[in-house]
Amino acid sequence: MTANENFDTSLQQKLEEKKSAGTIRTLIHATDKIDFSSNDYFGFAQSSILNQTETNNVPSGGTGSRSITGNSELAESTEQLIANFHNREAGLIFNTGYMANVGLFSCIASKGDTFISDEYIHASIIDGMRLSYANRVRFKHNDLADLEKKLQVATGKKIVSVESIYSMDGDEAPLKAIAMLCKKHEALLIVDEAHATGIYGDRGDGLVCKYGLEREVYASIHTFGKAIGLHGAVVVGSNTLRNYLLNQARSFIFTTALPPHIYLQLQKAYSLLPTADRNELNELISYFRATISRISNISFLDSYSPIQGIMVGDNFKTKMLANHLFDKGFFVRPILSPTVPIGKERIRICLHSFNNKKQIDDFLNETILFIRSYIIQ
Repeated sequence: MTANENFDTSLQQKLEEKKSAGTIRTLIHATDKIDFSSNDYFGFAQSSILNQTETNNVPSGGTGSRSITGNSELAESTEQLIANFHNREAGLIFNTGYMANVGLFSCIASKGDTFISDEYIHASIIDGMRLSYANRVRFKHNDLADLEKKLQVATGKKIVSVESIYSMDGDEAPLKAIAMLCKKHEALLIVDEAHATGIYGDRGDGLVCKYGLEREVYASIHTFGKAIGLHGAVVVGSNTLRNYLLNQARSFIFTTALPPHIYLQLQKAYSLLPTADRNELNELISYFRATISRISNISFLDSYSPIQGIMVGDNFKTKMLANHLFDKGFFVRPILSPTVPIGKERIRICLHSFNNKKQIDDFLNETILFIRSYIIQ
């Protein structure tokens, strides 16, 4: 057996261990299912308006990194448009939300400084902090008392990181109170608005703007692959931060720029955000919450955002339920440990403005029938 074959054998053994633990991941493709899974909250990803955006014969590729050949007036004007939309001085676009968080958090702090992050913060922020030489501590989820304890003993420059809406539990961070604590302890506050962008605020500008915290929050991250239905992400803040990131964020410096047509689509999407159907989405969330309040013996997330969930508490049972719902025509995915803590495995549900009440009723009826027949013993 060759060295390559031996190595593949060792990898396969690790995959078999994941399969035995019920944590193996697979890819699926479904176009004929009712979407209760994607982050495309308003259906922008399927929008004919965005898909037919006039590209004016712009190049099909970025041709190089932004610092070499991939920059353009179009890229910079798009960044400024988005920064203005979120009431910030400047913005820098990254190719993905993951790259934005890794780039920002890997370079913003130095040795001796301290990151203080909510324990449920996104993996991309965790990876960015790991690449930094700064200290890292976590505070209990949305626990202000625990956050203050960590702030009191932190060394160096203190940087607090939270999500405005958490991607797995769908709950909201107490941003105003967190901002007050950061101000009291002279800490920077960075907010990932991935699941708030487009959904909250009068224009869909997010929770930082909704609560008027632009001056209290040092930087915000807005991803384009969720409610905006496109690709990439932006870090918004000061001009100084933008200039620092384009010099120091490795995930920006050492990657090919986005293709120019993306910037045109982003400009169009941001023009559509103020009139997106947030009322319809909120009505569906209220209907979903009212319906599940009448269901007994099944645990649901306590969320009032588009992110909902059925708490199952076991990898194998969660996958069984997800497979059943998929077979019945509903596109949902199981969220398994270690992505979530052991015992908190769930079916993650995303509600969209293009869903309807009958789809919710049918989905919940199938869920109830299966859980009571095969899961609850």
